[in-house]
Amino acid sequence: MSDTGALDAAYASVDGLQIGLRGPVLHLVLDRPSKRNALDDTMVTGLIGAIDAAGRDERVRCIVLAGAGDHFCGGADLVVRNATPPTADGAAPRRPRVGSIQRRVPSLAHRLIPLVASVQVPVVCRVRGWAAGIGFHLALAADFTVVADDARLWEPFTERGFTPDSGGSWLVPRFVGTVRARELLLLGRALEGREAADWGVVHLAVPAERLDAEVAALVDRLSSGPTVALGLTKWLLAASPSASLDDQLQNEALALELSSRTDDFREGLAAFRDKRPPSFEGR
Repeated sequence: MSDTGALDAAYASVDGLQIGLRGPVLHLVLDRPSKRNALDDTMVTGLIGAIDAAGRDERVRCIVLAGAGDHFCGGADLVVRNATPPTADGAAPRRPRVGSIQRRVPSLAHRLIPLVASVQVPVVCRVRGWAAGIGFHLALAADFTVVADDARLWEPFTERGFTPDSGGSWLVPRFVGTVRARELLLLGRALEGREAADWGVVHLAVPAERLDAEVAALVDRLSSGPTVALGLTKWLLAASPSASLDDQLQNEALALELSSRTDDFREGLAAFRDKRPPSFEGR
């Protein structure tokens, strides 16, 4: 199978997840509207495979995460995760044995969130309705999240009697600070879209009727940008909190060396010289 064929295979839709490459944009649509698009293992595996492939696919210049219907993502499907199928004799489902969560999450939810945050392609998240639990964390891990004013971002964990997963205890305080993180994670306060924008949790909150247009405009801008430079800048931003100044300056030197060798860099210089907008090709 060719490299392109292998990448295309990773873009095959699975139950509960629509995957489609249209031009330079990879669209990932959570598609279980009757369950508020709650994630099951099949959907998480499909997201991981598609995003991982996009990071290696020169055709992809932007990724869009969205949800079908009225909601983005209601979190993880707790019913599925906390029951096994009935036995052959029709007995009631049984809970998984102790330790099953600890074994499973490193290769599923705990792999997905870092991948969204680190893939060197811009990720845009479109949120209407509920973004709860891992749905909230996907919105935080994306590079740009645009929400409807009346969207609801919520950490449901303590209300359900368990603890945060999928990076919530790491992401939330970095966006809102420790005091507000306690409000969200310990008290289970839900944020409305407009408030989330005011807190700096999301990029933009707009009336629901403008959501699609705003997302499309942002995706058009990113997917026509200097893809290599955008990806390296995303890497620099991710590396900076844990790097010393000296280490970060070395990171910047490496990124500058790589980005200055691209066709888009040459196009940017030519556009500046000719006093015209640049026409980047993502190379």
